[in-house]
Amino acid sequence: MEIINFAEQLSVVNQYMSELRDINIQGHRAQFRRNLERIGEIMAYEISKTLDYGMKNVQTPLGVAPTLLPQDDIVLGTIFRAGLPFHQGFLNVFDKADNAFVSAYRFYKDKECHEVGIHIDYLATPDLNGKTLIIADPMLATGGSMELGLKAFETKGTPEKVHLCCVIASQQGVDYIKKVFGDTDYTLWCGAIDPELNDHMYIVPGLGDAGDLAYGGKL
Repeated sequence: MEIINFAEQLSVVNQYMSELRDINIQGHRAQFRRNLERIGEIMAYEISKTLDYGMKNVQTPLGVAPTLLPQDDIVLGTIFRAGLPFHQGFLNVFDKADNAFVSAYRFYKDKECHEVGIHIDYLATPDLNGKTLIIADPMLATGGSMELGLKAFETKGTPEKVHLCCVIASQQGVDYIKKVFGDTDYTLWCGAIDPELNDHMYIVPGLGDAGDLAYGGKL
């Protein structure tokens, strides 16, 4: 399994990441959503370099232009609700892709809010057999929602390629994903990998709750 950390590279992603994290900017929900979308667009562009390509002759008004075009049959999967603007960034680039959605939310198993569980109660996806599956889930904390989301999607077919994409991951979450999927050729794309989780299983330094920052609080 390959791990790609954009924070180790020099790119404009670092600017978008800093604005997502900055408490003085986070109150602007539209900007927060747009930065998630921008990072999705950049990750999609980088993923496009890994696809299979074939030649097609394109008729122009003045002649024929041979052009290499991607051949992969792409499905974009996301996990509600924080994943929606991130997902849109991928869809802006892969505008012909099919789409898949799963609802996964965390709950605390103990009164101290230290033990986290993940519950899935909704799934909508096309046939995934032989497809290139790209999963967009902005926060990879424990890795549980990414694992269960992927396993839920895989009940509808076996993809040929899998890309797991997050904006911020914890090192613990990355280690968990490597443990679960380490013997595959999947790729994990991270905007940044942060060192730890706190007692409530939030990424530190992280950015807080991506869903609340994008769409407002919840009961």
